[in-house]
Formats: sequence, structure tokens, C-alpha cells
Amino acid sequence: MTAYARSNIYKLYVIKISKWLMLTVPVVFLFYQENGLETQDLFLLKAAYSCAIVVMEIPSGYFGDIWGRKTSLVIGSLLGALGFGLYCISQGFWGFFACEMILGVGQSFISGSDSALLYDTLNSRGMSGSYLKEEGRLVTIGNYAEAIAAPIGVGLAALSLRTPFYFQAVVALSAVPASLLLFEPPRRKMGHRGNFRQIFEIIRYALTRNTALKWSILYSAVIGTATLTMAWLVQPYFVYLSVPLALYGLFLPALNLVAGSVSMHAWRVEKKVGRSRLVFFIALAIPLIYLVLSQLQSLWAVGGLFLFYGVRGLATPVLRNYINESTPSEIRATVLSLRSLIIRFAFVGMGPFLGWQVDRSGMPVALFIGGCVFLVAAVWGAFHLTREGQGDAMAPFWAEESL
Repeated sequence: MTAYARSNIYKLYVIKISKWLMLTVPVVFLFYQENGLETQDLFLLKAAYSCAIVVMEIPSGYFGDIWGRKTSLVIGSLLGALGFGLYCISQGFWGFFACEMILGVGQSFISGSDSALLYDTLNSRGMSGSYLKEEGRLVTIGNYAEAIAAPIGVGLAALSLRTPFYFQAVVALSAVPASLLLFEPPRRKMGHRGNFRQIFEIIRYALTRNTALKWSILYSAVIGTATLTMAWLVQPYFVYLSVPLALYGLFLPALNLVAGSVSMHAWRVEKKVGRSRLVFFIALAIPLIYLVLSQLQSLWAVGGLFLFYGVRGLATPVLRNYINESTPSEIRATVLSLRSLIIRFAFVGMGPFLGWQVDRSGMPVALFIGGCVFLVAAVWGAFHLTREGQGDAMAPFWAEESL
């Protein structure tokens, strides 16, 4: 690999670590409880975060395609540092709500542009075939960072439940210099700078004209929604299982270590198992684990979570690769942002509803409902994705575009 490509990848490592070294996540539910919030409030705040992403996801992806992925990553890094800085001094639901909105907008500028920059960096050096391996490593680094963060966050929380947020602001700030030092790789670009009508043309292309890309996006969005929802159900599930706080610092990092380790070898698994069988395995495994967990009431249920995180680690880089393989380079960030938008939009509806079910009917009912919904949606998406096959990323968007 050339020094140019490796330099960009190392800086993306720093940005990934700054976003995944989440010292606050292991104790955020307890922090909210200390401030008078309930399970439903947790999901409402995370839904607010997702709403901010829903509003900005496509415009920020388009911004990255037109004005540069580096510029988009710089803006996202700055907003991330600002959001956690404000968390340090905020109180109550509405104060946290404002912080989540800022963090959501910041994440929208990073989402899509990071993977697009990685793919185009490799593609500009004739190494696009290495994308799945490198994306797997990025996901692994992110999961390892989250694993390391868990015991540190729990330890800091021993001082106070707000202390992890002070340190989180410093971690988020580290992404700013890394993003400023990135190189923008050469790639095919769109004309008509600032013509936002192009956004709707890109969405129409991705969801109607390029059918292989459409089903890659929709299937990936179903799996992404299922894994995101479970990620925020883990802490309430620990409360349901009466897991001692000291074990949070053991279980949470171990879950992420499993996901990261599997992600590192996802390209080998796909090569050995094959595309179609892997797609159906993921579609069945994720929702079935929801259903199994709904029937378990002891600490042995944590074993099911380990299996879930293993499948999550496998799915994340593989499904991003499927989208990149079917996406023209000039609209890559917008398309990846479209996938994230659908995930966040679905989570806005699913997350608070399941949180309400936890408070109203209990954790088993919420998990059972989630498992049933995700099972139907995932199998439906897997059937269409395997029938369509792989798309063609080399075909230019402009050949289909009507402006």
C-alpha cells in the first residue's frame, strides 16, 4: 500500500477512535436515571439524535460529494467536540436534548464521508478490492476502542456519573486535527455545484434505477436498525437481569471485542461462505437472537448478546462493501448517507416504541416484538438482495441522471 493511502487510513483510524471511544455509553442510562429520566426518555433522546441525522444525513452526504469529504469530516469533528462539551454543563431532558441534536448533526457530516473517503483513497491507487479488509479493520478499531472505553468509563463514573462526559469532550476534540490533515483523493465529480435538485436525483437513482444498489441499501438499513436498537437495549436489559454495575465494565468491553474481532475477519468469512448464504444467515441470526433473549431471565442471557455482537461485527463491513460495489464514485457519500438516514428514520419509530414497551409491558415483550418485526423485514430484504446480485460501481451516475 502506498504511503499516501496509508496516511489517510491512519487519520481515519484516529477519527474512528474519537467516535467510538465512548466513555459515556457504559453509564449513560444510569446518568439519565440520576437526572430523573426513565427508559422511555433514553430512547426519546436517542431518537432526537437520530432525528437530527435524518434531517441532515442526505444534505451532509451531498455536501461531502460536492465540496469534499475532508471538509465534511472537519465540520463533523468540530460539532462532535461541541456537543460533548455542552453535555458537561447541561442538566435535565431538554439540556440533553440540545446536546443530542448537535451530536446528531455532527455525526451526519461524518457518516458516509468517512467510508467514501476510504473507498476512493484505495480506488485512486487501484486497490478497491482491499476495501472490505480495510473497512473491517476500521470497524474493528472502533469496537476495540468502545471495549477499552467501557471499563474506563465505569471507573470514571465512580467519581461521579458526569465525570466521563468531561473526558469524552477531550476525546471528541482529537478528531479535529486528524480530519484537518486528511488528503482528498482524486475521483469523478458532479457538476452544477450547489444544485440541491441533484439530491433528489441521487435518491431516485439509488432507490429506483439501480435495483442492485436499492436492495443493498434497504437490506443493510434493516440490519443496521436492528443492531442499533439492540445497542441501546443492552443497558436496560442488564438492569432487567440485575447485572451488578461492576460487571458493566466487564461485559460491555467484551461484547465490543467480539464484534471487533469478527469484523477483522469478515472478508475471509464472506469469501468462504459466499454472498447469498451469508446474507440469509445475517437476516435470520439477528432477529432470532432477539426472540431467544426475550425468553431468558438469568445472567446466561449475556451469552446471547455475545452471539449477537459477533453477527453485528460480521454484518457491518460486509454490507457497507455491498453498497460501495454498486455505487458510482461521484455520489458515494450521498448514497452511504441515504443508508444511514433510513436506519435513523426507522430507529426514530422503533426505538421509542420499544422503550415504551419496556416501561409498560417489560423487557421480554419489547424484545419479542422487535424480533418479529426485524425477522420479517430482514428475510424480505435478503430475498431481493440475493436475487439482484452485485451492481456496477463503474457506471457513471450522469449516464442515468436527467438534469
